[in-house]
Amino acid sequence: MSTNREIHLASRPQGWPTADNFRLVETEMPTPGPGQIVVRNQFMSVDPYMRGRMNDVKSYVPPFALDAPLDGGAVGEVVASEADGIKPGDTVLHGLGWREYALLDAKAARRVDPSLAPVSAYLGVLGMTGLTAYAGLLDVAGMKPGETVFVSGAAGAVGSMVGQIAKLKGAARVVGSAGSAAKVERLRALGFDAAFDYHDGPVYQQLKAAAPDGVDVYFDNVGGEHLEAAIGAMKLHGRAAICGMIAQYNATEPPAAPRNLALLIGKRLTLRGFLVGDHGHLREQFVTDVAGWLRDGSISYDETVVDGIENAPEAFLGVLRGDNLGKMLVRL
Repeated sequence: MSTNREIHLASRPQGWPTADNFRLVETEMPTPGPGQIVVRNQFMSVDPYMRGRMNDVKSYVPPFALDAPLDGGAVGEVVASEADGIKPGDTVLHGLGWREYALLDAKAARRVDPSLAPVSAYLGVLGMTGLTAYAGLLDVAGMKPGETVFVSGAAGAVGSMVGQIAKLKGAARVVGSAGSAAKVERLRALGFDAAFDYHDGPVYQQLKAAAPDGVDVYFDNVGGEHLEAAIGAMKLHGRAAICGMIAQYNATEPPAAPRNLALLIGKRLTLRGFLVGDHGHLREQFVTDVAGWLRDGSISYDETVVDGIENAPEAFLGVLRGDNLGKMLVRL
């Protein structure tokens, strides 16, 4: 192949992104310089947090540049190397997705073993997604055996892992919300004690029915109505790990805050936002635990795979719509 294809950000979305905000661009094949490698990407990740990077606002990570390729998690095979320690044929994990071939410094890549798991798993259950679930539930929220856990967006890549890890770590009851009857059934198959479709009625009513004795830990992927319902359902000294708020990512007006924030005082609640990058110290234990659970069949994971770099924007829009079951990936 003599050319490389990339997805560029053509314009900044106003509200919901559309296909017009993206552009497929052909570029020359990259050539590595000293200390660099070229990777033929096999899978790339599309994630909800990327929506925030499309806005030109200050945040915890720089915004995507206009008329330049987007980036994000990817895994692939090294096809050229001018770096010690990484050779052609190695499989590496790195941060330059949204393109078929990536040129990067070798120090920005991490070798992975394709014999231990399918390479796509390193973008999900064994990657950032899995570590987000593990760190948020156990370190940020400090879940203890015997507690009740509520997870919003529970059929997604992070949420489905949170629920399963909670059960494996001794939660007494795990409740999940999702956006369709099929996803609710999948949550039950994954071992959730209760699950509901948030389209079927007010979240607070459905949560009260699913967790009548209250909630100790809330893992928030959605925000908005879900966060308000969780605050109302929380027991004394309840904790919430705030991972994402996808319900407001495309809002053009300031979102309405939960109307019951004053309950934080009397209930002595803790709401703590977190970024997975702050929890790298847990990676070794995370990999040990999750690899063991995968080997003995204690944990399952889902992937929704879209083929072709040209379809990456539609895959991303699908994540925002909730089309995916588990991790949304693009196969290149």
